[in-house]
Amino acid sequence: MMRYFLAFYSLALLAPDSLLHAKSQEFDVLVYGATPAGVCAAVAASREGASVALVSPYDYVGGMISGGLSLSDGNQCARQLMGGLFVEVHERICKHYAEAGVKLNYRIDLTKNDKWTYEPHVAEKVFHDMIKEAGVSLHLEHQLVGATKESARIKTLRTSKGVFQAGQFIDATYEGDLMAAASVSYALGRESKKQYGESLAGHQFPKKPVKGLPFNEAGKPLPLLTGETPGEDKGDGKIMTYSFRVVISTDPDNRLPMPEPANYDPARFELARRYIKANPKAAGRMVSVDGYPLPGRKVDLNNGIGRQISSGLVGASWAWPEATYREREKFWEAHKQYTLELIWFLKSDPVVPEGVRRKFAAYGLARDEFQKYGGWPPALYVREGRRMIGEYVLTQHDVRTNPGKKDSIGISSFPIDSHDCQRVPTADGKGWINEGTIFPDRINGNRHGHPYQVPYRSLTPRRAECVNLLVPVCLSSSHVALSSIRVEPTWMMLGQSAGVAAAAAHETRVDVQQLPYDKLKQRLLKQKQVLDFPAGYKTSSIAGVVDSRKLPGIVLDDRTAIKKGAWKESRNFRPYVGIGYIHDDNAGKGAASLTFETKISKSGRYDLRLAYSPHPSRASNVPLRIESGGKSQEITVNQRLSLDPGSAFRTLKTLDLKAGHKLTVYLGNEGTDGFVVVDALQLLERSKK
Repeated sequence: MMRYFLAFYSLALLAPDSLLHAKSQEFDVLVYGATPAGVCAAVAASREGASVALVSPYDYVGGMISGGLSLSDGNQCARQLMGGLFVEVHERICKHYAEAGVKLNYRIDLTKNDKWTYEPHVAEKVFHDMIKEAGVSLHLEHQLVGATKESARIKTLRTSKGVFQAGQFIDATYEGDLMAAASVSYALGRESKKQYGESLAGHQFPKKPVKGLPFNEAGKPLPLLTGETPGEDKGDGKIMTYSFRVVISTDPDNRLPMPEPANYDPARFELARRYIKANPKAAGRMVSVDGYPLPGRKVDLNNGIGRQISSGLVGASWAWPEATYREREKFWEAHKQYTLELIWFLKSDPVVPEGVRRKFAAYGLARDEFQKYGGWPPALYVREGRRMIGEYVLTQHDVRTNPGKKDSIGISSFPIDSHDCQRVPTADGKGWINEGTIFPDRINGNRHGHPYQVPYRSLTPRRAECVNLLVPVCLSSSHVALSSIRVEPTWMMLGQSAGVAAAAAHETRVDVQQLPYDKLKQRLLKQKQVLDFPAGYKTSSIAGVVDSRKLPGIVLDDRTAIKKGAWKESRNFRPYVGIGYIHDDNAGKGAASLTFETKISKSGRYDLRLAYSPHPSRASNVPLRIESGGKSQEITVNQRLSLDPGSAFRTLKTLDLKAGHKLTVYLGNEGTDGFVVVDALQLLERSKK
């Protein structure tokens, strides 16, 4: 099962006695995690006039962008919907190259989706420049020890080197470490399909199974398999694979030898060896890595989402998010060892065709990158960590069909896209298969995915848990939604918005959940964030609000009904009629009801139609009673069923009605097995044939 947590969290680092009595440093806003999102948060908050500390457990800034990821996925986003510091960072990168006399094969043009690439050391310089110019106080190599709270407010953050106080805090780590230390609820792993009604949740098997015995002589799964079975498809603690973004040089004068892995054991790659023996063309294709050309005659290597075996160490990511820093160091080394072994296997194993061996034998690290680390990237690509359970949980439905939000802090448009989560034998034991992959979910033949507005509420914890923390990276979302959010362009956008919001909350002395959105929006727009879809912008994922005045027939909105019991208003799912819909919150069964009444002006046959938002969490047995002309009939409505094609309604019943009679429709929640949702009723006269 997927795991949930709400408890004080410690990274198991013991604070020195001196820290217990250390004098704290005080700031308006503290950002923990010098990821790209963290840098953007800190710079944005400082530009709003706040005093800001940017605190990192590591000795470098810029996370993956300065740690090897040299193509930041903006080419797979709708560029015209991007702005703010993400664009500024790339403009500064281009300016750096122009001043150095280096001609790039692209320019910053938001109407095109070409690849914006850069060298890691250039990106890190840009981040340092922005931090310095903004007057942000930078603190590196401060590993988190814990956080102290008074009620629901964080008061201090303790690290391995000191103590910090701040009015507002931002967790910009890839793992959600500060969020956990502050006892904020979070999820880790994958939801079941049922939990949020997501078709892409749970187990996913889009890749073809590979034929070939996956067991050793003792009948045990071969190395590189993660278990004997995928487990039950009901949600689990497994997350997508991590990998390094190794930067290699094609310039002999700027190339370091690829390190030889210590204690290399050829048996570890028996799974790949058997695959290649049966399919020689698999080497260099299905057993290989992706590579993206960079300036400076370099290549950024990446785990291939479509490959069967690549640079991601499948299964080794599961424990990382909750591990201590010391444990993470061991996991980091294990990933490095695997990556070196994979390259060694592909360049030296006799089963690999000679042409592929020559290609990988030519690989060498870039001499002028990551010089403190011998050319090896310092950052492991943490694609997914904890996920906060906050004020609003983003799901697949928000990405695909419910993109509009009244408190937008930016527009995300990267495709839903997940790397492998596990690799197991097939059920018949005659092969193996990768599980958990979600191939990019794109629209309209574009490179980008479904554009959708990210609500401010998804960055805020539940108010009872914490009132001065924002979480732009491990934000409140399902695994499926995070598979779209999880790229640096989106995280940088959310980090910037979090920084602006934190500064505003501190300035106005309000809880982050109470920050007026209209004031926040004004500040975000001044910082060049894109919050709304441009006029005329079209996307297949956008469904609108239905104006009841423009609908045919008799329309009775939920606002006109006689209500008993507790009903809650919502606008989370579109389309809806009028200004929203109501639901019973799946509670108070038998106590909530609605009564609709109208007078029939013309005799005829009418279709009785109900507007609601279908979803697996809805009730399948909503009781509905119809009364007219002294007659009564009862039906049951399954609100998990889809609406009529192209409509906001579903036809329930055809009625023969007489002019002058009153029609009463009663709907309740007695004995219902899920949420009861009511938006509107419609009586539509049938045409005479």
